[in-house]
Amino acid sequence: MKSRIISTPGRICLFGEHQDYLHLPVIAAAINKRVNIKYSINESSRCTFELPDIGATDAFELDSAAEYRHDRDYFKSSIQVLRKHGYAITKGLDVHISGNIPINSGTSSSSALVVSWIATLLDANGYTCSSAEIADFAVQAEVHAFGEPGGIMDQYSTALGGMIYLNTANQQVSKLPILQGTFVLGDSGLPKATHEVLTRTKTFIFDAVRAAKNIEPDFKLEQDNCPPDWKDKLGQHYSVLKQTIRNRDITQEALKMIQSGYVDPYQIGALLTEEHQILDQVYGLVPDKLNTMLHAAINAGALGGKINGSGGGGCIFAYAPNDPEKVAHAIASCNAKAYIIQIDEGVRYENG
Repeated sequence: MKSRIISTPGRICLFGEHQDYLHLPVIAAAINKRVNIKYSINESSRCTFELPDIGATDAFELDSAAEYRHDRDYFKSSIQVLRKHGYAITKGLDVHISGNIPINSGTSSSSALVVSWIATLLDANGYTCSSAEIADFAVQAEVHAFGEPGGIMDQYSTALGGMIYLNTANQQVSKLPILQGTFVLGDSGLPKATHEVLTRTKTFIFDAVRAAKNIEPDFKLEQDNCPPDWKDKLGQHYSVLKQTIRNRDITQEALKMIQSGYVDPYQIGALLTEEHQILDQVYGLVPDKLNTMLHAAINAGALGGKINGSGGGGCIFAYAPNDPEKVAHAIASCNAKAYIIQIDEGVRYENG
């Protein structure tokens, strides 16, 4: 068989950062930074991997897929998930993995890899599944298999592509009209500690929700508000709860505008920046360097922007429908890498 290439995009979370694990909706977009898996079927039951971007190789027998060698052994967990669902994964593969998604930066490079790998396994073994099914398998292989604290946004946004509205409470996905204009992605070079940041922030928010339920047992984060007279009752939890609800409402305001077809780019930019301020000032997720990058982007003409991903490091992105080159230069001047990006399609299959 000739080689095949399967690629999957990274993603930015436009609205609803730190909302998917709360079963609140998010708006996300796939970007034209992708991970590519080039594979060919060999005559053995062995999978071999070349990963030149990180200077690594790997190999294992398919029969050993149940024996994880380390935490987050996604290559093997993906096989296990597919077999659990009745797919016969028997073809040995020679695999070459490359890409241009910034690694450990909040742009979902790991989820894009898992989605591409699952799509590869299915394709090589003669199966066809929808992008949504592949996304669900990826959630099981990445989140459930290793008890990860994240939600499902990464897998669905990378597999489906375009711009999506994801109701994480029921896993309903709606395609959205794509925002006009370009974005600029800025990679700070500061590594993220995703697991630790997510665990800490989830605890932070869940404690506030529990405190609200002590006041009002029927309190529901997806629909209720935080009255001013709760301030003394909630104490330190008041600001967290109030701003988490505001973050929820920002997503709904943006959704209404995008769905209406009458998008005010300045208002979109302002909503992005407001969410960034919540993630920074309330959750404490934004290092100084990322704030400096975003301020530089806005001063150079970006209409707004925010940190992307769990926080603690990684990337920001700026909405820059006007003069994105100037915005990219401003971000790069902060000792960061800058990329002008477009919204892109999801999983893609090509002949090698």
